[in-house]
Amino acid sequence: MQQWSGVAGKRVVITGATSGIGLAAARRLAQMGAQLTIVGRSSARTQHVAEAMSAPVDTCLADLSSQSDVRHLAHQLAERYPAIHVLINNAGAMYASRQLSADGVELTWAVNHLAPFLLSSVLLDKLKDSAPARIITTSSAAHYRAQIPFDDLSGEQGYPMMGFRRYGETKLANILFTRALARRLSGTGVTANCFHPGFVGTGFNHNNGWLMRAIMSVGHMFARSPERGADTLVWLADSPEVSGISGAYFVDRREVRPSPAARDESAAERLWRISEEQVSASATAV
Repeated sequence: MQQWSGVAGKRVVITGATSGIGLAAARRLAQMGAQLTIVGRSSARTQHVAEAMSAPVDTCLADLSSQSDVRHLAHQLAERYPAIHVLINNAGAMYASRQLSADGVELTWAVNHLAPFLLSSVLLDKLKDSAPARIITTSSAAHYRAQIPFDDLSGEQGYPMMGFRRYGETKLANILFTRALARRLSGTGVTANCFHPGFVGTGFNHNNGWLMRAIMSVGHMFARSPERGADTLVWLADSPEVSGISGAYFVDRREVRPSPAARDESAAERLWRISEEQVSASATAV
């Protein structure tokens, strides 16, 4: 099998690429010579970002809260490109109040967990055919206080702390998904890893009213830049150093042990089965 030689000349797909660390990572990857595809929700914003890049990039549009949109995106990518070498599941959101997606799924869960699960799953054959290939998912240290609420995945039993707990649960789900995916990819030449970008000064969580905007604005005084937050993401996409590593959680280019809940293999497998059911239900309904 071909050895990993960096992202130059390779097809890299990144979601959540029109702001924050996704935009910072996209700019850097384009500078490094990646054949970049950025995925955004807003046509105008996505096109504006693409035109401002240092190199030509492709664009795709998708509302990642919609499973039909995610499936359409995956099929579009698979048909458009002979190979996909790096898939970066970076898009994420947090909602202060409980909301439902078009599929009837709690919105934070739909965007942060089910979208990466579904997009990666549909693209697995393409990624295997493109090996060596990599799947990278943006998680968070917010997972350390979380447990997967298997008895309340829809968030019906309360939505405390303005959505912070729910966000942590989805970031824990990102790690469990990565670990379960890595086991399934063993021997294929495709790796799956995730990372914590640190507390980054972006527009994240500014969609939740004046109080959350004020809290985040104060926090920005202590935050790292989007470029620094994107550093580990770019490194995981490009570096030959991590070629043999899969199923790991990284912070500042170092492999770090996640929480005990994130290392629970039975929980990871249970979550995988439930996630399959959640995305299969919407496919049946179409």
